[in-house]
Amino acid sequence: MFNLKSIYFYFLALQISLIKFIKKIYFSTKFYNKSLISKTPQQFYFHPNPFLLSLITNYKKHLFKINEIDPNIFWVKQKNIYEEKRIHSFLWLNLIDRKNDSKLLQRIIIAWMTKNSIYKKKVWENSLVSKRTISWILNVDIILDNSTFEFKKKFLNSIIVQTNHLKRNIKFEKNHLKKIQILTSLILSGLVFKEYLDNYQIGIKELEKLIKNTFDEDGFPNSRNPNDLIFFVKYLILCKECIKDAQQYVPDFLEDIINKNIECMEVISPNDQVPLFNGGTEENLEQLKKFILNLNYQMKNKKKFVGGIKTIKNKTNIIYFDLGNPPRKSFSTSYQCGPLSFEYYLDGNKIITNCGFGTNISFKAELLSRLTSAQSSLSINDTSVAKFERNKLINKVFGHSIIKSFKTFDISHEENTNFISITGSHNGYEDNFNCIHKRKLILNKNSNQIIGNDQIIKKKDGEKINFNLRFHLYPGLNAVKTISGNSVLIQISKNKSLIFTTKNEKVSLEKSIFLGRNKILNNTCINIFGNLVNENKIIHWEIKKRIDT
Repeated sequence: MFNLKSIYFYFLALQISLIKFIKKIYFSTKFYNKSLISKTPQQFYFHPNPFLLSLITNYKKHLFKINEIDPNIFWVKQKNIYEEKRIHSFLWLNLIDRKNDSKLLQRIIIAWMTKNSIYKKKVWENSLVSKRTISWILNVDIILDNSTFEFKKKFLNSIIVQTNHLKRNIKFEKNHLKKIQILTSLILSGLVFKEYLDNYQIGIKELEKLIKNTFDEDGFPNSRNPNDLIFFVKYLILCKECIKDAQQYVPDFLEDIINKNIECMEVISPNDQVPLFNGGTEENLEQLKKFILNLNYQMKNKKKFVGGIKTIKNKTNIIYFDLGNPPRKSFSTSYQCGPLSFEYYLDGNKIITNCGFGTNISFKAELLSRLTSAQSSLSINDTSVAKFERNKLINKVFGHSIIKSFKTFDISHEENTNFISITGSHNGYEDNFNCIHKRKLILNKNSNQIIGNDQIIKKKDGEKINFNLRFHLYPGLNAVKTISGNSVLIQISKNKSLIFTTKNEKVSLEKSIFLGRNKILNNTCINIFGNLVNENKIIHWEIKKRIDT
């Protein structure tokens, strides 16, 4: 049944869908495509550093060998939609041989302009147009090398037509990730073409608004998705470096948010890995951090708690602990129901994980990855803590946004010479089961032992409930129950293992799936399970290194 907020979003989704339908018809008309044509720029005011494109592309070592490709069949339909988008984005320009490929590249671009000079839905999607124009502008040195006057004119006109399309449609784009791509494209076009300085001014003005609406005071995205943070860092640095290269004044707000973003990135990735909370997928940040350091940015790490994620680090132990509230509805499309979930690393090896977000695998994988059972946290009666929008129209426009929220509270942190402890609670199960979940994690600095206390606090007497406390093991780790029945041996390598132990509780090993690498992998899950009626419950567990006798 709809509540008032859902009714509002339903009619808003209806309005947006109608606008998109009308726009689709309008964009296909000759009138619209003619309206995008405007003054041809005389020249590039400056050539941006093509090295900057590495920020938003994969760090691949091999070259993209276009000299082995026939330009006449280059734009033949690709095997799948992901490959098609990759080709039409032109981000592969960063991987070509810059000494020998200019003439062949010009033939490929001419073929693209001949085939796609007018609006086509798939090829002219906002994100794709943005990446394409950014890539063209950053690689203009090789694209226009020894080119004819006619090619140069067509190429410049194509950039302007595409950026004009972005400029007209930016106000309709609701996705904050796609919006930063659009603004980057507009800013770059305004920097390199004097005739289109207004693109730069519009881009900077809208960028300031986007930053105010998208980040919290620490510089972490309101979506609480670590991958969103990394995404923004890349595009914001790209904007700043191009502004500097153009010898323009870098706005203070841009300097400020980049510094905050980088600090947040250091807090959540001391081991160069992204924790899998709230829509996170695996991403190694080693190359990105090197890139940022080469640009003379300072990698500061003053905070320990950003984006609702607390980082505990001691020697070779790292724990990420999610203590945050769910994001607002408009930022919750990637949220996963895992309050008080945690991830644990030892000696650079990930031991305890969450399942990751399956959005790039399939619709079903995405739904599964939202469940509380997919996180290393508590699940009661096989239900999830939060509920998501189920209306198809709203989901089509806004994604699977949250409709029933909860609160985290009583968050505390203590540290002395021997221990670091963090405590937090959430009320996600209070309405349905009259329960509060309270979790305390303790790291022994001397023994590197992890001690956990999970408490189920019954607010009222009621019906019997079943609980499952899951600890998802990282793919590749082997686990076996010990003879005692209340312990699990976790084998990391031939000579390294851990013992997971609980007291007076039932323990099982479950088959699970890992979705953090954009493909489905099998892994193992340690499960502490049981039931209770009226009494409170404290579940004690620990993880420590195995000592061979």
